[in-house]
Amino acid sequence: MNIFKSDALSGSSFLVTGGSSGIGRATATMIAACGGRVILTGRNAERLHETREALLGEGHMYAVFDMQEADATSDWLKSLAAQHGEFSGIFHAAGIELIRPVRMTKQKQLEDVFSSSLFSAFGIARAASQKSVLRDGSSLVFMSSVASSNGQIGMTAYSAAKAGVDGLVRSLACELAPRGIRVNSIAAGAVKTSMHDRLTKGNADSATSAYEDMHLLGFGEADDIAAAAVFLLADTGRWITGTNLVVDGGYKVR
Repeated sequence: MNIFKSDALSGSSFLVTGGSSGIGRATATMIAACGGRVILTGRNAERLHETREALLGEGHMYAVFDMQEADATSDWLKSLAAQHGEFSGIFHAAGIELIRPVRMTKQKQLEDVFSSSLFSAFGIARAASQKSVLRDGSSLVFMSSVASSNGQIGMTAYSAAKAGVDGLVRSLACELAPRGIRVNSIAAGAVKTSMHDRLTKGNADSATSAYEDMHLLGFGEADDIAAAAVFLLADTGRWITGTNLVVDGGYKVR
């Protein structure tokens, strides 16, 4: 599904992290359908290749990189921009899930969750502050979650990481505003992806049904988030910055 014009992003290049599956893949697909050039990154070369081959248009590329540490991510992104040119936007969808009571959460698990989401976001932010990486007037979009503001048992580490992303967005928007660069996050509800399948695996049907009922419009699809991301990346979001856009099927109003 693509509700945007086929040339809405023509002549622009976009980096999509976590582009090998789920929301990242759906967003890359929609960007390409709007005429944009996509540089995909993720940890699995085979799945990145599959995503690239399915994209409309030409000139799309992928680069395997495991975003875990801010300094390395920043250096890598600067070298990527030097090789492929400045980006018109970045969509950071990479991240991992964790459901575990705080009494059982260890340092290594905290490092894994914070590295894949928050530390990598800081690395992207640092690189984006360099003029050679992001064009003036471009857009940064980070994946967040309703868990950043709504409590849920077993989600302490994940919630804290996403709350950090939302805090980063607000201050980074202030820092990059002089260059006209917009910075936003998407606070998503439950979206039917492979991550969602892992989170609900083993749950009784009644528990999954109850969870879905907490979303007034039911569980979302990856394209629902992709459409919001493209809206923020394109000129349609030209007057939106520093916000956490809620796309949750009504979860937060419960």
